[in-house]
Amino acid sequence: MTAEQHSEADDYPSIDAKDTDRQLSKYFSNSFNRYSDFQALSQGGSAELRTCRDNNLGRIVVMKTLHPHLANHVDHKARFLREARVTAQLQHPNTVPVYEIGHDIQRRLYFTMKKLSGETLRDILEKQLAQDARALQTYNLDRLLGVIIQVCNALSYAHAHGVVHRDVKPENILIGSFGEVVLLDWGVAKVWTMDDDVEQSLQDRAHVELTNVGQRPGTPLYMSPEQVRGGAEIDARTDVYSIGVVLYEILTLKEPHRGEKISETFDMIVHEQPIPPEQRTPTRQIPSRLAKIAMRALEKNPCDRYQTMPDMVAALRNFRSRAFSSLTGA
Repeated sequence: MTAEQHSEADDYPSIDAKDTDRQLSKYFSNSFNRYSDFQALSQGGSAELRTCRDNNLGRIVVMKTLHPHLANHVDHKARFLREARVTAQLQHPNTVPVYEIGHDIQRRLYFTMKKLSGETLRDILEKQLAQDARALQTYNLDRLLGVIIQVCNALSYAHAHGVVHRDVKPENILIGSFGEVVLLDWGVAKVWTMDDDVEQSLQDRAHVELTNVGQRPGTPLYMSPEQVRGGAEIDARTDVYSIGVVLYEILTLKEPHRGEKISETFDMIVHEQPIPPEQRTPTRQIPSRLAKIAMRALEKNPCDRYQTMPDMVAALRNFRSRAFSSLTGA
C-alpha cells in the first residue's frame, strides 16, 4: 500500500461490527462525556473545529466550539446558535448534517456535525491560478458549473425556508472526495422572522470585524452592493449576487472588484461596473453566453439580477445543455 493509499484509508475507515453491533454501555450518557479522542482541525476568529469520537454511535464527528474568551459574548453566542440551528434545519444534500448542540465541561457552546473530507473551491481556484495540472484537468469548466448549480440548489432550498446565506464565497464551498458539494458556514445567515434588534447588533459587529481585517479582505469581495450599503433590503437576490461573484472568479480566476483597501473595494462594488469576463481574461476563451449569466447576476440593482436562484439555475443548465448539444452535434 502506498503512502497516498494509506492516507485515504485513514480518512475513510471501514465500518466495524464492534461499533455497530455492541450493546450500549451501562454508563451510556447523552452528556458531553461521551466524546473522546479530540484532534485539532482548524481555528477561526470565533470558534475552533476539532474531530472527536462519539462513543455512543462509534463514529468520528466534527465539533465546533466557541473560543473561551467568547464563551459569554452575547453577539457571538447568538451567531453561533443561529449557525447551528439554521444548518440543522436546512436538511438538504448540499448542507452539512448537524447532530447535537450543547455545553462542554467548560460551559462553552458547541455543536457536532458530519465529518467531511475534500477541498474547498478556494483551494481549487488557487491551484488553478498556480497552473496546477491536476486542478486544471480535474476541475474543468463543466464540472465547476456543476458545483455552482449544486450550491445554487442549496441556496434555493434555504430561500424557500426563509433564509439568506449572506456569505457565499469559495472558502465556504466544499467539494468532497466523492463528488459531493456542501455549502458551509451559515453563521451570518438572515432569517426572515429574526428579531430586528438582534439582527442590527450582529450586522454592526460584522461591520466592525470586516473593517479590521488585513489587506486581503475575504468576505467583502463577495458582498452585494446592498450589503455594503447596509439596511434591511437583503433578500434572496443578495445570494444571487454573491454566487455571481463566485462564477466570475471561476471564469477569470479574478474577483470582479478588488481594491487596495476594504473601503476601496466597497466603493467599487457600489459604483463601478465589473469588466466583462471575456475582456478581463481574453486568453481563457470564456463563452460569451456564460459571461452574460455572470454579469446579470452582478447587476448593481437587485431588480436587474436573476430574481430567484432557480432562475439562475435554469440559465446555467440551459447553457450546459446547449454546449453539450454543440459538442455532440445534436
